[in-house]
Amino acid sequence: MTNASLSQWIRNQAHPLGTHDPLAPLTDLRPLLDMVGEARIVALGAATRQAREPAALAHRMLRLLVEERGFRSLALEGDDPERVGLAEYVRTGRGEPRALLADARSFWQTEEILGVVRWMRAHNERHPGDPVRFAGTPDGTPQAVRLDSLESMERSLAEHTIRWHEHTGDRIVYWGGIAHTVAAGLPHRTAGAHLRERYGSGYLSLGLTFHHGSLPEPVPFPPAHYAESALSAAMPQTYLLDLRADAPAPVRAWLGAPSATRVIGPGYTTESDADHQLSDGSPAAWFDVIVHTHDVTPARFLEFERPSR
Repeated sequence: MTNASLSQWIRNQAHPLGTHDPLAPLTDLRPLLDMVGEARIVALGAATRQAREPAALAHRMLRLLVEERGFRSLALEGDDPERVGLAEYVRTGRGEPRALLADARSFWQTEEILGVVRWMRAHNERHPGDPVRFAGTPDGTPQAVRLDSLESMERSLAEHTIRWHEHTGDRIVYWGGIAHTVAAGLPHRTAGAHLRERYGSGYLSLGLTFHHGSLPEPVPFPPAHYAESALSAAMPQTYLLDLRADAPAPVRAWLGAPSATRVIGPGYTTESDADHQLSDGSPAAWFDVIVHTHDVTPARFLEFERPSR
């Protein structure tokens, strides 16, 4: 297959997204509703949680799914909203969310996450009889993620989501890292693989990918064999793409062929870029849908007052 034919298919199927403003009108995102269908769990798997644009897009998709598809729980990976006090704030308005985030893990200490928390509370003030909430534990006790092995951690992440769904019946947005949300294609079973086994097509794996940018550590252009290279070669902008859409055999072969995709955590440096990837699997194994961004800028990390000595 030529790169031109893959690029043409992407251009034909993609839905350009016009803004990263989390509070902008959602018209450009509405094609996602048909892609989600009747899914009970929609995973927003971010290639990095250190970039502003993917976080803003995840916020927009959360709004869309809450406002237009009846999703009512957010499973936000990285900490426990009950422990930090954010679950109580979203329920009742008690507390100040910026101050509460000072006690959270660094994944959550951004203006982007603060914006999500404030939007959830504002939604609940408008709809007190139909609130949106953080996914937690049925009895309200702190979540405990098993860390004795990679497999047990992934199973624990999935089990928390499954138990919450069984307890509440809520449709759930699971917002986490790509390494946890991909549906298949890694040597170990991810949380996404466990959720796919449990829910089948009721679990939708959406990848928030990007080509290059700054975190603020510079992230260079990806090598040619990375999926992101082909995605940006076709359309160097932000767009939504359903990888399950009808495609000619050569495109389906590319989607199913071994590839690599970025996965960038806190320890990233430009020099170690080659180490920050998933390389066991293919785009079609990892994701049902992608939202691809060509270039990203750093997330806006919160600053907190330090106690005086």
